[in-house]
Amino acid sequence: MEMELTALHWIYVVFIALIIGFMVKRRDTTLICIIGIFLLALVATGSLASSISGIFNSFIFAITELMSTILIISIIVAMSMVLTKSGINDVMIAPFAKFIKNPTLAFWVIGIVMMVISWFFWPSPAVALLGAVLLPVALRAGLPALGVAMAMNLFGHGIALSGDFIIQAAPKLTGDAASIPVGDVIAASIPLVITMGVVTTLSAFILLKRDMKLGRIKADNEGFVQDQTMSENLLTLGQKKFFAVFIPIAFLLDVVALSILKLQGGDATALVGGTAVFILLVLSLVAHKQQGLEKSTAYLIQGFQFAFKVFGPVIPIAAFFYLGDSGFNQIIGDYLPKTSLGIVNDLGAALAASVPLTKEIAAVTLTGIGAITGLDGSGFSGISLAGSVAKLFGTAIGGGTATLTALGQITAIWVGGGTLIPWALIPAAAICNVSPFELARRNLLPVTIGLAVTTIVAMFLI
Repeated sequence: MEMELTALHWIYVVFIALIIGFMVKRRDTTLICIIGIFLLALVATGSLASSISGIFNSFIFAITELMSTILIISIIVAMSMVLTKSGINDVMIAPFAKFIKNPTLAFWVIGIVMMVISWFFWPSPAVALLGAVLLPVALRAGLPALGVAMAMNLFGHGIALSGDFIIQAAPKLTGDAASIPVGDVIAASIPLVITMGVVTTLSAFILLKRDMKLGRIKADNEGFVQDQTMSENLLTLGQKKFFAVFIPIAFLLDVVALSILKLQGGDATALVGGTAVFILLVLSLVAHKQQGLEKSTAYLIQGFQFAFKVFGPVIPIAAFFYLGDSGFNQIIGDYLPKTSLGIVNDLGAALAASVPLTKEIAAVTLTGIGAITGLDGSGFSGISLAGSVAKLFGTAIGGGTATLTALGQITAIWVGGGTLIPWALIPAAAICNVSPFELARRNLLPVTIGLAVTTIVAMFLI
């Protein structure tokens, strides 16, 4: 039976194209998304009042869907702030310093440690945890500040954030948009994350060593800017050592529990988030003593401010893309054709019936969409689109939705999450006192090579 496409379907397609176009031009897409929501509601209901209300209701729907993600990020950032303020982060990272004896070890040790910490704390807080301690050690070992920034950036904002296996914020966004379980996205992303990570970091390291040998990049053992958030004398050295051991063990036990109890998605996030809250409260009470109650609240407020600043631009975009699936009926009402499976599913079915789409074309297209949507420098604002398109293409070619979703997620985050877009590189660039534009330029070729190889691998996995 031929799929019935209505004006609602074509409006949705037009606004997807507009959103991509605005992102290519590096313009904000919030207004476009709001207009798209308004027009979809207006055409569906024919009521001006309902259309205006639909905008607000779509925001509520998106926030409700994203709330667990926003909350976990708020808590993790709040906890990282008390770690930095109390100086525990210095003690946690210090043992790794003895392994950094030369530029090669500096690059890989910093990168791997950054990746592991970013899995739990996310990259931006992890940069703060690592930079002040390991940057001077790496500089003394002969690794240029630009090399330190590359290592933290590629392993943190690249590998760790694109997979996001522990916090699972990214796979939840893409999984929701593609209407598949978070576990499916994570499972499909593992071989792609490994491929992208290995190819990109090896390429970056080889090019860095070549340019160091040719004298294009020189080691700078003097003059660097450390993190401005200095630790305070709140704990004794013994207390810092105790918590430096206790905290990793607590999160390690979480990882064991996730494996044994087979927890994923919201359940996994809840366990990690609850552990972080517990650590935050204990550290606040021990470090600040009589002011512990007030300080714990202050840290949480700072965490929420950070999370909403990051996800503020995501909410209108997510609200629009949720209309492509089950969100339409909940936000606007039952106005789609009786045979409709949702706007995105309908478009996929229509595409499958009219356009010969191969898995190779689907993979290349998802890589392109991920790269384009990452141009706004967020990385997260476009992965809902990647998930929606992956669902559309998966329907069209009869499978591979999870792999396509993971590919779009990985591409969007590598490009926009902080490895290629200069204004997204500021945390790592600032702490290493290097130009974010120079860091982006250095990352461009390795990331491009990595994306090409990863796309080819995805073709075989679909």
